[in-house]
Amino acid sequence: MNSLSRVRQFILQERDLFGDTLVIDASLPNTFDKEIEVRSTKHAATKSGSPVKMPATVAQSPKSSGADPWEQASSLDELESMIKNCHQCGLWETRTNLVFGTGNPRATFMVVGEAPGADEDAQGKPFVGRAGQLLTKILEAIGFKREDVYIANVLKSRPPNNRKPLPEEVEVCLPYLKKQISLIKPKVILCLGLTAAENLLKTGEPMAQLRGGRVFQYEGTPLMVTYHPAALLRNPGWKRPVWEDVLAARKLHDDLLHREGSGVASQS
Repeated sequence: MNSLSRVRQFILQERDLFGDTLVIDASLPNTFDKEIEVRSTKHAATKSGSPVKMPATVAQSPKSSGADPWEQASSLDELESMIKNCHQCGLWETRTNLVFGTGNPRATFMVVGEAPGADEDAQGKPFVGRAGQLLTKILEAIGFKREDVYIANVLKSRPPNNRKPLPEEVEVCLPYLKKQISLIKPKVILCLGLTAAENLLKTGEPMAQLRGGRVFQYEGTPLMVTYHPAALLRNPGWKRPVWEDVLAARKLHDDLLHREGSGVASQS
């Protein structure tokens, strides 16, 4: 059978199986042979229901070739530049700005919230609206300036209408936060709100059981939980519990630094 006959027969077979979707340049026999190999392998996998390893000539997805480039970032600035145009979930289509995080890249105290709101989306910075202004006052009350700490969110893009983040959105965005934490190496993380706590701690416990001075571990970093500042704007009666929580978080932070300092002093 000559080459033209082979091409004609192949196209007819393809049309029966897949519809009019494949165009082959008959002047490129190598491409033709590879397409036959790929199509036949896919067809066999579909019929058997078993995964089939694709030939080496077929391009693999970026994730299959190893770690994503941003995972190798050595600084927060480098990480931000690498993910600022992230399209891993559908939120990129509605956001104005990716909200990466702000503060001291060597902060010993880190604050993690849920997701950006309208003001944050507009400015590209976390906690700059009414809840953010309240957070600034809370931090100042326990002796921290905003520039002393580092502030970030579980999600880097605003969900429409400030809805709760979807599981698939958290799944692709949480690794960015994890990388931020690994670069900053804070001594203590303060988690604001139940959504942030649920996703960092992988827990279904209610806020009443998560807060109140409990100390958790997030991959080796002590973590405490309190109400989100936005919740305080709606429920002023929670201000006292939050004050107790942030005082406990500050004490934990200071105790850890003191222990480290004492350890260094005793070894010198």
